[in-house]
Amino acid sequence: MQSKTLIGRKLKPQLSRHFCSLAQALGRATVLPEMASHDEKAKKHVVIYAPPAMFSHLVPLVELGKLVAAHGLEVTVVLGGLTEDDAATVSWAEGTATAHPAGLSFHRLPHVPRPRDVPAHDYVAQTFALARASNSSLRDFLRAASPSRASALVLDFYCGSAVDVGAELGIPTYFFYTSSISGQAGLLYYPVVHETKTPRLRDHGVDHVQVPGNPPIPAYDLPEENADSQGNSLFLALGEQMCKSHGLIVNSFRSLEPRAADAIVNGLCTPPGRRTPPLHCIGPLLKSEEASANRLHECLDWLDAQPEASVVYLCFGTLGRFSVEQTRQVARGLERSGQRFLWVVRRPPGEDDMQKPADPDLDALLPYGFLARTKGKGLVVKSWAPQREVLAHAAVGGFVTHCGWNSALEAIMGGVPMLAWPMYAEQRMNKVFLVEGLQLAVAVEGYNKEMVGDEEVATKVRWLMESDGGRELRERARVAMRRAKEALSDDGESRTSLLELVEQWKS
Repeated sequence: MQSKTLIGRKLKPQLSRHFCSLAQALGRATVLPEMASHDEKAKKHVVIYAPPAMFSHLVPLVELGKLVAAHGLEVTVVLGGLTEDDAATVSWAEGTATAHPAGLSFHRLPHVPRPRDVPAHDYVAQTFALARASNSSLRDFLRAASPSRASALVLDFYCGSAVDVGAELGIPTYFFYTSSISGQAGLLYYPVVHETKTPRLRDHGVDHVQVPGNPPIPAYDLPEENADSQGNSLFLALGEQMCKSHGLIVNSFRSLEPRAADAIVNGLCTPPGRRTPPLHCIGPLLKSEEASANRLHECLDWLDAQPEASVVYLCFGTLGRFSVEQTRQVARGLERSGQRFLWVVRRPPGEDDMQKPADPDLDALLPYGFLARTKGKGLVVKSWAPQREVLAHAAVGGFVTHCGWNSALEAIMGGVPMLAWPMYAEQRMNKVFLVEGLQLAVAVEGYNKEMVGDEEVATKVRWLMESDGGRELRERARVAMRRAKEALSDDGESRTSLLELVEQWKS
């Protein structure tokens, strides 16, 4: 597995091509760094504060902005923590076009220097520090935008230190947690875990952590950032910052995770002496569909020719890349499984990312003759596929995923069962929620070791697509899909929760 490599090494080159096309992915919003026009001054103003260069966070944050703007509020998505080498994020902001909801705009705060006291390889700590370094510029922007018009400040959790800016200016401040309700419960409860256990859980014989409303979380599935002193301090501070806020907005829906939602609302996750902010579950928020452009992708035409629920789809997120040997093990496993497959393959990680082509050389990377032997049975695409459309396609019957929450929500909306292969960050915890809590996935054994062998790939893919257990998993996925669509309907729980927030901000 490559988790340390993925988080710790040169993420900017790896992300650049994704952000250069982010305008299309986010539905083309306009950059309006200056003040709103005179005609719009009567509108209430909501500011969404987003970290730079984080596709998985920016997508739902911008989708939230679109929804709020569609209800007649002025929304500004503020990008903080930018450095001089954030050319990709700047390119996205400056390249956005005019087809956007009225009232949605973007603002880039001035560049900040990289913190010298934070190791360059510690991407999580760097992101927290860069966002914190932009707080003074955020304060200036909010003052210039007239605090009397700012109805709300919505923070991504990496920007949590800005809760004090909102308090100073008298602006109601909210957190938007882009992952699950279960994960939100864990963040609130983390100070209790820290106080009652040792921070280095895995080094002291602690097997599991029990968070109210969650299944037991194995210690080895906790994010690596929680196991060092700096990561502990950041997440301890984050729990306190969240409790200072006016509300917690989560990209999920209550009927998907009722136990975790009830635990938060009943104050079971909040340490003694701290208040529990109101919980607003408004998901799933997914990237806007780009049907006209994405229908041109070859994989959708290929899926059109496959039988219903016959294809297993494999994709491991924007940053998910395997070594050459792990890629070949997956290929051999797929071939041995005998199942139809659609597989997104990215080039292996390496120190010389800048010199390598953006797309992998499939002939050199995959086992000799693999493409010829699987022609017609499977399709390998380079680097990217229109995932939301793929998972909504009737031919797709299973999804091998890294357990990023955006991907999990897209699978739920498509009614597709999952094989969980987590790689980095909070994905291992998401695996626990998806497998043990929601029972919408089964884990690939060996994800936490050096290599997942071809036999395990073949066995699990075959199980998912052919066994009675796989069919039961698929039925549960379809039930979750129906609940998700009900939540987003006009009278659904998520739509109602969002409208309640909008009315608060309008009044």
